[in-house]
Amino acid sequence: MIGEALSAHQWVVFSIFIVGYLCIVFEHVIKVNKTTTALLMASFCWIAHFLGPIPFFEDLRVFSKGLAETSEVVFFLLGALAIVESIHAHGSLNLICSLMRVSSKKAALWLVAIVSFFLSSVLDNLTSTVVMVVLLRKLVHDYEDRIVFGSVVVMAANAGGVWTPMGDVTTTMLWVKGKVTSGGVVQSLFFPSLACLVGSVAVAGRSINGVLQRPEDCSFEVQPHAKEVLIFGLLALVAVPVLKCTTGLPPFLGILTALSSVWLFTDYIHRGHPDRSKLHMTAVFPYIDIVSLLFFLGILLAVNVLQVAGILTYLANSIDAVVATKEAMAILMGLLSAVVDNVPLVAAAMGMYDLSVYPVDSCFWKLIAYCAGTGGSILIIGSAAGIAFMGLERVKFFWYVRKASLAALCGYFTGIGFYLVQQSIFGGV
Repeated sequence: MIGEALSAHQWVVFSIFIVGYLCIVFEHVIKVNKTTTALLMASFCWIAHFLGPIPFFEDLRVFSKGLAETSEVVFFLLGALAIVESIHAHGSLNLICSLMRVSSKKAALWLVAIVSFFLSSVLDNLTSTVVMVVLLRKLVHDYEDRIVFGSVVVMAANAGGVWTPMGDVTTTMLWVKGKVTSGGVVQSLFFPSLACLVGSVAVAGRSINGVLQRPEDCSFEVQPHAKEVLIFGLLALVAVPVLKCTTGLPPFLGILTALSSVWLFTDYIHRGHPDRSKLHMTAVFPYIDIVSLLFFLGILLAVNVLQVAGILTYLANSIDAVVATKEAMAILMGLLSAVVDNVPLVAAAMGMYDLSVYPVDSCFWKLIAYCAGTGGSILIIGSAAGIAFMGLERVKFFWYVRKASLAALCGYFTGIGFYLVQQSIFGGV
């Protein structure tokens, strides 16, 4: 046992969290939605903490502070999802995919991977995967080929999401919480993420050869002003980290500014056209993934109570005594994210180590962002992108293990190797 042991009250809180976490991990076995579990877990953990020895008003103060910090992440994700959904409603992303006119399967595989990689860096990896998997039905006729392409989309989207503050929820969390800066993430993680992409696709594409057969119906439907909405929406998203760097504006206020700008723009271009009511922002909001937002809320509140109760500090000291280096810790966390959700893993890491231990833009936080984001590709259940692909194309778990896991693992360690070499050459904290 490292340091002072946990008290009985801390064990109660920690036990509630462990039970809830296991229920989230085995969601498909117990048939209880992970969002339900996350919200109940957060509620029961806080109830147990409020019943502890700390005075009520002190509990209320720390809860209010934690809720404020958590709400910033949730509001940021809400704004980003709304903008992305508006772009998707206009069929704007079809403009990109309509340009993918190659006949070679291997060339098409690399093109799909590159588009997914850069698309998820501006949007998010889940949305990018859903869009690309749906569009693959218009690009690839053979089902076996299509699910190979889809597995590459998952790897590319997860790799592309980690090198910008907008692309992956875990990187977003680290950015909003002030662990990394947008410039630091892009500068340090772009090439490792690209190396991960190249390593994954090189292995996954070994069995792909020949001429690509397209379905008979390969048209791409777009709505009026799709190009304008795509350009304006992407510029609005890119403006968020720019505002943060130049003015210090908190990210959640930046995304709300971007959202209101896109809202005003779409209302203006569709004014006087009653038949375009489905393209207004008010019609887009019902399609936002509120369930996922509530899941993030529950997880972050639950991890926050572990931090307040001193449990994460105890765990950090225990782990430091066993794991030799910060690099090993990050790599292990990435491998774990192939099995369990990366959101609570990263949230726990942020709670265990503050900026006095690992300062802003330290290589630990950046490696955590990379490993947690790309490690989820190793198994199909390890990321939201993989689960979406699994549902859309009815892909079996063990098919992915046989056909894609090795490629994802090779890409994962290729990116880590590139990152460590990069750090040894250029240095880092």
